[in-house]
Amino acid sequence: MAIELNRPALRQARALVREGKVVRDEQGDWSEAAPTPDEENGFIESDGWTAYAHWHLGVDKSESRQTKQAWSFPIGDFRRVHRSGVIAAESRAGQFGHDTIRDACRSLLDLIDDGG
Repeated sequence: MAIELNRPALRQARALVREGKVVRDEQGDWSEAAPTPDEENGFIESDGWTAYAHWHLGVDKSESRQTKQAWSFPIGDFRRVHRSGVIAAESRAGQFGHDTIRDACRSLLDLIDDGG
């Protein structure tokens, strides 16, 4: 498993924050805000795998890009970036040694906290 930073997702997240499409919620709120598996499946069905991928900061290039296993570190609800999702992603990335993803989350949090 070789998880790397999904740069297109980071670019989209930054753009969404700058556009004000961000929820400035608190740590721990992600468990309530994160999309359910049914919501994920519905989004994939309507918008496709590329759009789904843009909501995840991690990509495992050893997995098929058309499986959920390829995408990790989700940060939004398919409409807005959630601060709590970025915090959760930063924490998990740090725990598992994905320093590039952790650092990208930190910079995204700075952007969110600075008002976009």
